[in-house]
Amino acid sequence: MKLKNTLMAAIGLAFVATAAQAEINVGVIVSATGPAASLGIPEKNTLALLPTTIGGEKVNYIVLDDASDTTTAVKNIRKVISEDKVDVVIGSTISPNSLAMIDVAAEAQTPMISMAASARIVDPVDDKRRWVFKTPQNDAQMSTAIVEHMTNSGVKTVGFIGFADAYGEGWFEQFKSVAEARKLQIVANERFNRNDTSVTGQVLKVMSARPDAVLIAGSGTPAALPQKTLKERGYAGKLYQTHGVANNDFLRVCGKDCEGTFLPAGPVLVAAQLPDSNPVKKAAMDYITKYEAAHGKGSVSTFGAHAWDAGQLMTAAIPVALKKAKPGTAEFRAAMRDALEGIKELPGAHGIFNMSPTDHLGFDQRSRVMVEIKNGTWRLVK
Repeated sequence: MKLKNTLMAAIGLAFVATAAQAEINVGVIVSATGPAASLGIPEKNTLALLPTTIGGEKVNYIVLDDASDTTTAVKNIRKVISEDKVDVVIGSTISPNSLAMIDVAAEAQTPMISMAASARIVDPVDDKRRWVFKTPQNDAQMSTAIVEHMTNSGVKTVGFIGFADAYGEGWFEQFKSVAEARKLQIVANERFNRNDTSVTGQVLKVMSARPDAVLIAGSGTPAALPQKTLKERGYAGKLYQTHGVANNDFLRVCGKDCEGTFLPAGPVLVAAQLPDSNPVKKAAMDYITKYEAAHGKGSVSTFGAHAWDAGQLMTAAIPVALKKAKPGTAEFRAAMRDALEGIKELPGAHGIFNMSPTDHLGFDQRSRVMVEIKNGTWRLVK
């Protein structure tokens, strides 16, 4: 009897160990504090809405805050990969951090789904980026929307002021390419840091060039500083922001100085204003309903929706990968990568995903709309 009990106990322990190994571990790195906190907090809030069981397997989320710091982001991804043995990484919130994390994900051959905008995170899909995917619209797509609106509005000259990091540089590179093709002249090009408290010098240089419009390439609440300074200095031309400001914290900080500003955004920002025929509306409203049920009416953010879409990608890919391998193995991570790359016509809150070996975002023009800030809120430009 003692031998039988011992044998049964051993079998039980083996079963528990096997079950534990079958659990799917997801490392999540967000910028929940620091200059990008207004982006990272809604992403972190959204994690509670993601499924805890996918394909019949339990999903564990290991969430770390990189404090909007690149070095910390790299440290965090190394930790979740080496210590927590994650099967996939979601993060980070901002482009500089995501770009810095690519080498680690590629070295460990662990799929990574970024929630940051820079096209350089996934383009070109080389040996490293074959492990990396993303959910926000590329700055290239959004640059095209801005340039189209500018040229249709009679703008001939533009001043540019952007972050002095990968976000600002990526935006200038993409915007310049599209602007030159449409004969739009960039007459000023300035930079500022996310934690700056004054940009008077940069704004005066931009204004001295007398541009018809100014594009501010920043994200979150720090992007309000150049706009408020331009208004204080009497700039009367058209003002544009990027989709990096599409949250209520930006509206609160910028206040009346943002009235009349134009920006491209994901459809989720104005989902209720979209026609029912829009293919993204249903998926976007589904996210909004769930988020606002948890955090209150009007609390939804486009940045939280990037985390939601990462969850949708993961939910679609995991059942496919489970047919090939068990979680916790290199084979499962490779199968996850392949499954993500094979996703087709998946509705997200920001667009319809169609991945391929050369496109690890998979968005077309259904993923963007033009928005104007009117009476302190977002209004769809029709």
